[in-house]
Amino acid sequence: MTDPPPPRLYRFVQLELPWAPGPADGRYLLREHAGEEPHHVLVLKGDHPPPLRPRRRRRDVPAEPPAAAPGVTRATVVDVATVDDQEARAWLEDAAAAGAEATVADALRWLNVALRAHRAAAADPYVREVAPEHALAIRAGYGAGFEVADGRWTAARELPARSREAGSRRARRETALRPQERLAAILSGREAVLACEELALRARLDLDGGRPREAALQAHLALEAAVAELQAFRGQRDLAQRLQELDADRDALAAAANEALLGGPSDATIAAVHAGLERVEAALRARAAAGSY
Repeated sequence: MTDPPPPRLYRFVQLELPWAPGPADGRYLLREHAGEEPHHVLVLKGDHPPPLRPRRRRRDVPAEPPAAAPGVTRATVVDVATVDDQEARAWLEDAAAAGAEATVADALRWLNVALRAHRAAAADPYVREVAPEHALAIRAGYGAGFEVADGRWTAARELPARSREAGSRRARRETALRPQERLAAILSGREAVLACEELALRARLDLDGGRPREAALQAHLALEAAVAELQAFRGQRDLAQRLQELDADRDALAAAANEALLGGPSDATIAAVHAGLERVEAALRARAAAGSY
């Protein structure tokens, strides 16, 4: 009597999200192109209360009603490539140590691909993409097919949402921008959100999400809007110099946008979009840092 073959193991990254991301619970196969084998499976499983039905009669509510129980959705991104027990253990050790940030980033890429597809399919602009810090918990692990298909595992470890180094960079940036002070100024009507800021944020989201065509189009619009809107602040610190730099990038980003309309931008074009968007972001940070709130 021969021994049974060892079970095929699948690696996964799972995020617990405090909201329903959009797609219905279930399993979704992810392919690069039609006809190809899937490379990942996305498993969504939520614990959300049913929506409240509207009441026909009015009724009083207490001044401090009890907080609604938060629902949690588990989004499990499963790599369809099978590994043996030794390979799975080695991958988990690396994912829980030096490779944590890359492991999370790769999983988020495919989760956000699915959310973007749902946003377009449902024509719902309010479906948002996920960043590491949005998750209540992030874990990596492995398990047999029947386990990971249900969001469970043989072994798993918690992963940090963001590395200390990345967190410190973000903290330094937020300190420089003084977001809470500016938020208060915006809400009180003493400050305004510029159109170029929204456009630059969307371009950054597309660029980081691996969508160079959309990024090129958004970055071009963001730069053109920044050149127009920041003229009113050219007297602040080095804004005049930054406006000259933005003006010098206009032709390059216009060409990038035109190339994006015809198809996938080249590597050189994507590099130009990176550089141009970074200059727009730097000018906006300089403008925010110089503000009197």
